[in-house]
Formats: sequence, structure tokens, C-alpha cells
Amino acid sequence: MSLLSQLKDEMKNAMRAKDKLRLGVIRMALSAIKLAEIDHNTEATDENVIALLTKMVKQRKESIKMFTEGGRDELAAKEAAEIIALEYFLPQPLSADEINQLITKTIADTDAASMADMGKVMAVLKPLMQGKADMGAVSGQVRAILNS
Repeated sequence: MSLLSQLKDEMKNAMRAKDKLRLGVIRMALSAIKLAEIDHNTEATDENVIALLTKMVKQRKESIKMFTEGGRDELAAKEAAEIIALEYFLPQPLSADEINQLITKTIADTDAASMADMGKVMAVLKPLMQGKADMGAVSGQVRAILNS
């Protein structure tokens, strides 16, 4: 079952359960997917949907930080609930050990020796880790390994 059809099924379940928060988040995600399809004139693939959901989670994490700094804890709690609803559709995150193993293996496979090879390494890692790990943190780890 594709991720898009899973989202649509869960939207129906949220309607039946009268779960307004989850329903709103799923509708927002479906709307963003539809907009991306129109903008890029392509069909939504699981990869595209995962990338879009990951982006939405990242936006909400940034919002939580700003809301808590501004003393708006009720809005931060709402954003946290939306993150939980979105993460349900994302693949299970990789453990730190799995991330390290993938990085080490990719660096060895691409024969990366310096920072000049970082693009090669990240090009291989991105499809493997998209939605499963924070790519900013992965980039930092790769940079640290290549600099040493």
C-alpha cells in the first residue's frame, strides 16, 4: 500500500473517530502533497511524500522552539501533537549505530578521503536515510569523519 493511500485511509479513520487534530493534520499533509504534484507536474511517490512529511515535521519542531521561547506553551503543545500525527506515517528512525554503520560503509564504498568527496557521500546517503534520520546531523558526522 502506498503512503498516499495510507494517508487517505487514515483520514477516513480519523473522521470516523472524530479526531479533529489528526484529521486536520492529515488533510494538511494531503493538501501539501496535492500542491507539490501540481507544482512539479508529477505523481506523488512514496519518496516525495516522505520528503514532504519530513519537511513538515521539521517546520513544526522549529515552531515549537519559537513558541516555547515566546511563552506560548499551548501552541507548542499543539505543534507537538501534530508532529506525533505526522511521524506515524514516516519510516522508523535509524539508531545511532545504524547511522554510523551506513556512513562508514558509504565512505568506504565511495573511496571518500577528503571534504571534496562530501557531495558524493551525501548523494548516496540521502536516499538511504531520507525520513529516517536528521540529514543535518548526518552531514555533520560525515564532515567530522572526512576532516579527521
